[in-house]
Amino acid sequence: MKKMIKFCRIDDRLIHGQVVTTWVNTYKIEQIIILNDKIAGDKTQQNILKMSAPQGINVRAFGVKKFAEIAQNNPITRQTMLLFSTSTDVLELVESGLMIDYLNVGGMRYQEGRERLTKTVSVTPDEKAAFERLMALGVSIDIQMVPNDEKIKLSEVL
Repeated sequence: MKKMIKFCRIDDRLIHGQVVTTWVNTYKIEQIIILNDKIAGDKTQQNILKMSAPQGINVRAFGVKKFAEIAQNNPITRQTMLLFSTSTDVLELVESGLMIDYLNVGGMRYQEGRERLTKTVSVTPDEKAAFERLMALGVSIDIQMVPNDEKIKLSEVL
């Protein structure tokens, strides 16, 4: 199962334009699974995200724990990108039993109450703690908006 999950990414905008298209092409992605409890319960938002995806890409949305349960018993058969909006959701997935080796962090926008780590990544105290826990569990984490950008090791800016 694990080898079909080709790419795990945090981007608070989820599916949007060129950014997703470049990653989909780089990893030859056939489906994008959005792991976010709020979006899993919002059909309108799911439809908007499906329309935002490159043509021919299957888009599904699940609550984090629900997906972890499903993935335990149902092998993923398509080249898959897991897409998250926060590190707390990634940590919830890993702590639910679905280990990932690598996490790409795209955009986590700055707003009041968030600490800026780079020009594209800002975190709440909970998100920062989740990143620290993920790294302690052995997840390699890089900040990189698109494949051509230089990778920044999260551990260097945390």
